[in-house]
Parts: sequence; C-alpha cells; structure tokens
Amino acid sequence: MSITAKPDEGGFAFTIAYIGIGANLGDARANVADAFERLQKLPGCTLMATSSLYRTAPIDSSGDDYINAVARIATTLGAPALLAALHGIEQAHGRERPYRNAPRTLDLDLLLYGDAVIDTPDLVVPHPRITERAFVLVPLLELAPAIHVPGFGAAQDYLAAVADQGIAPL
Repeated sequence: MSITAKPDEGGFAFTIAYIGIGANLGDARANVADAFERLQKLPGCTLMATSSLYRTAPIDSSGDDYINAVARIATTLGAPALLAALHGIEQAHGRERPYRNAPRTLDLDLLLYGDAVIDTPDLVVPHPRITERAFVLVPLLELAPAIHVPGFGAAQDYLAAVADQGIAPL
C-alpha cells in the first residue's frame, strides 16, 4: 500500500508523513502540545493524528527526561520544504544545536515521507535511527500498527531490540 496519494481530478496530491516530536527543556509537555498546534496550522499540511505522550530517558545524552510523541500529517509540501518548515517550528521554540544530542526545547524529526527513501546531505528518510529508538517506534506503532519502514520492513519487528529502553505513557 502506497502512502502517497495520486492527484485527484482537481490536481490535488498529498503525502502522508510521520513526524517525531521530543522536548526536555522548559515546559516540555507544553512544547510538544504547541508543536501539534503548529503542525495543524502549517500551510500545506493537515494534522491527521497524534500519538499519546511518552516519557523517556535521554539516550546518548544527559539531562531531564524527554516528552516524546509522533504526529501523522498529510502534506502537499515536498520533503525538503517540510523539513525546512519543521526547523522553523523548532527555531520558534528557541532550539539550539550546541552539540549532538544536546538537550532541547523542541525537536521535530521527519521520520517517514510516504514510501520515499531519501539520502541527501541535508535529509535522510526514513530517519536513520527510526528502528533503534523506543521513543520513536512505540508512538509510531500506536498510530500505525502495521506500518512498514521503506528499506527495513515492518516497524513492529524492531520493538524487541529496543525493549530495554525505558518508555512510559503519560
């Protein structure tokens, strides 16, 4: 099943994309909620569904626990334009990138973009660690239990490998 729709008679086509959302600085829960609102208002995007919120410990980092979720959107934006829009939402929340895996006020990752496989210097889809992180897989599978990750297969097949990563629904 393709998750990229063909144009209808009016020429409208859209792609289903999944966005990973996380925060652990400031009011992380409020920042994630605001990200949902901003995704709904983003031109060329429709927020279709959001997962529950989850609390997770930092991985390869330190600091407070994260609040994580995944959103499913329908978008007419191309993948690079969508990524740029996601970065704009992060910047509106004061996102800084002082070093890899630094604590953050808001992190938005383009996890999946239809069934596309993209590998450019600025964008890799599916997200390179999508099958390695419970904080991505658990909320993603909540929204789409039978989803397949292009180039990897069924997302559910990777849950056992991340079972030791602490994740708790809020």
